[in-house]
Amino acid sequence: MSKPLDPATVGHETEPQRFTYRWQDAALYALGVGARQKDLGFLYEHAEPTMKVLPTYAVIPTFEACKSLFDVVGGDFGGVVHGAQTIRLHRPFAPSGTLVTVGRVASIGDLKRMAQAVFTTRTTDEAGTLLCETEWTIMYLLDGGYGGDAPPKSVRVRAPERDPDWTVRETTTAEQALLYRLSGDHNPLHADPRAAEKAAKVTEGRPILHGLCTYGHIGRAILANACGDDPARLRSFTGRFSKPVWPGDTIVTRGWHEDGRVLVVAGTEEHPEEPVFTNAFAEIA
Repeated sequence: MSKPLDPATVGHETEPQRFTYRWQDAALYALGVGARQKDLGFLYEHAEPTMKVLPTYAVIPTFEACKSLFDVVGGDFGGVVHGAQTIRLHRPFAPSGTLVTVGRVASIGDLKRMAQAVFTTRTTDEAGTLLCETEWTIMYLLDGGYGGDAPPKSVRVRAPERDPDWTVRETTTAEQALLYRLSGDHNPLHADPRAAEKAAKVTEGRPILHGLCTYGHIGRAILANACGDDPARLRSFTGRFSKPVWPGDTIVTRGWHEDGRVLVVAGTEEHPEEPVFTNAFAEIA
């Protein structure tokens, strides 16, 4: 049974959550977000000079901390959708290791028709060196109108009115969500047709791709086209989930280089009139 959304939990921090991963886990994540043979450096433990880890892997060590925050904040989980995601990278990930994450409820706001919560996390290695920070914007579709303050308006990022500097088209597989969920995101909405049917307003009655799987696909496109596939060059990546993607869809990512940033917009070939990822940019070293 759900409990009411609790604005008094703002500022709550989790206990440190330890997360140990192997090179196999990093490779499985890369495959889950569409890595192919051409991405061998992210898949092979003997890659030279060392195996690389995708920067968007930053979300994976945070899952347990975020689950704890969901429990603390309350709200009707049946109306929860992922609104936006940000990662900030301080150092590349090693191919394996043990990480420590602390999560925090940064804000809760009332949008009247719905509510919004922002979770933040900090992830370090065992020595305490900061590796990455994340920010999760979570929409509570069934918990608005409780009389709280509205959240601050987000800054709008628009793509230039010119042709993109690069375009990447990648077709996901029918099993993409089933593969991605092996990295720890087990929401049945992405696997079970019965769960998808209950959320038909969003899913059209079919399991949808995880937003963070789409996020990983777009992150790989940025890494290849703006960073030379060097994880150390991606400093941050942020954007808003606008529409769902279904397994089997072709994700089309367009990028524009602007003043040290890459502005991106992603859509699908199946629904070209509806962008799936907007208000998005990456900062490049």
